[in-house]
Amino acid sequence: MSAARLHGPGDLRLERVPRPGPPGPSQVLLRIRTTGICGSDLHAYAGARVGDTKVERPFILGHEFSAVVEETGAGSFDGRFEPVKPGTRVAVDPAQPCGRCEMCVKGHPNLCMDLRFCGVDPDGGSLCEWMHVPARSCFPVPDALDDVEAALLEPLGVALHAVDLARVRVSDSVAVLGAGPIGLLILQAAKLAGADPVFASDRFPWRLAAAERLGGTPVDCEAEDPVARVQRETHGRGVDVAIEAAWGDRSVAQACEMARSGGRVVLAGIPSDDRLTLRHSTARRKGLTILMVRRMKQTYPRAIGLVERGRVDLAGLVSHRFPLARAAEAFALNAAYGDGALKVMIDAPAAGPPGAGA
Repeated sequence: MSAARLHGPGDLRLERVPRPGPPGPSQVLLRIRTTGICGSDLHAYAGARVGDTKVERPFILGHEFSAVVEETGAGSFDGRFEPVKPGTRVAVDPAQPCGRCEMCVKGHPNLCMDLRFCGVDPDGGSLCEWMHVPARSCFPVPDALDDVEAALLEPLGVALHAVDLARVRVSDSVAVLGAGPIGLLILQAAKLAGADPVFASDRFPWRLAAAERLGGTPVDCEAEDPVARVQRETHGRGVDVAIEAAWGDRSVAQACEMARSGGRVVLAGIPSDDRLTLRHSTARRKGLTILMVRRMKQTYPRAIGLVERGRVDLAGLVSHRFPLARAAEAFALNAAYGDGALKVMIDAPAAGPPGAGA
């Protein structure tokens, strides 16, 4: 089968790899439909690492994806604890917690101490035609959601978890730093939680336009000082919650400067240099609560319901779609923020029966 494998910085190659065989117990064989390029994928593409996780060997990227169940192993139950059936369209949680460690047992599978994750070495991702995943990672999606929306339930889940951590209340003021896909989903989730106003800071005009369309107050961080703008708009008080989803230059420090005394700062972005920088005195004197986002937990059913009821716009975030054969082109475009790139999707080819070909 075809797969896009990362060999090193900027070196993404379409290659032929073995097609997976029948699934084992509690596993399913999936036929991939479409995959979204995530910010962490771009970190891996640009530097062959995400945080302290390095690319040690060629591997398949991709963790925001939708698929169709082709074959099931014995004892296969989905994320809702229902038997998995071949032919079911599913969204897939790429995280595979052990279910046995202290954090899992305490109800925090996102903090699993033995976590495996699609698209992070040694586990291959979804930029291919077929793959195995645990059946429990699969969530059936209704016909009202198309394949793209099913794939984007993954970043929506991260956004919901970030807003959960922020404890946003009705009429809270919120600043979102970074209006990429995660930031725009956080904006929508904060609005649904009752936040008003929601400022969205970014440097790209097409992202700011999207933020305004979704009900945010856009702030061009290159045309003006975003901290001064927020302070002016809030009459010097600052926002109740600042959520960082950019990790560009001073974004973490700016989030702390935007937050009011006693406010909350939530860090959702992943820095390419694996460093966090802020002014200690600002955070200390304000008595800020600083929270780190580690993926999500138990958000897929909520995310599916929100999209099915039309409460969240996922499809409107997609700016480009590429076939798998052009994955390298898709990544190069997205990494350069070319052509107004916002959310870039990569579609798997129509596949034959699982036993055909290599």
